[in-house]
Amino acid sequence: MDNEPPDSQLLAPPATNPSDAPGASGANEPKGFAAATLAELRKVVWPSRQQLFSESVAVILMVSLSAAAIAAVDRFYGWAATQVFR
Repeated sequence: MDNEPPDSQLLAPPATNPSDAPGASGANEPKGFAAATLAELRKVVWPSRQQLFSESVAVILMVSLSAAAIAAVDRFYGWAATQVFR
């Protein structure tokens, strides 16, 4: 416990200019930005057409079910309010 460095030595050095970071050369220039963007897009693993379709159907189904549940609760509370305040 006595040999531990002070907390200030455990911290990383202060952040520098982002353009000084490795691999960021010219990222602030339009051509550098476009090249960096294209390089990142090449790394993306795009879904297959079947995966895209099935996941889209799942999202649409879940959103529809959620909307139906919210509408049912809203109608119930509306009906209950009319019964109470009639």
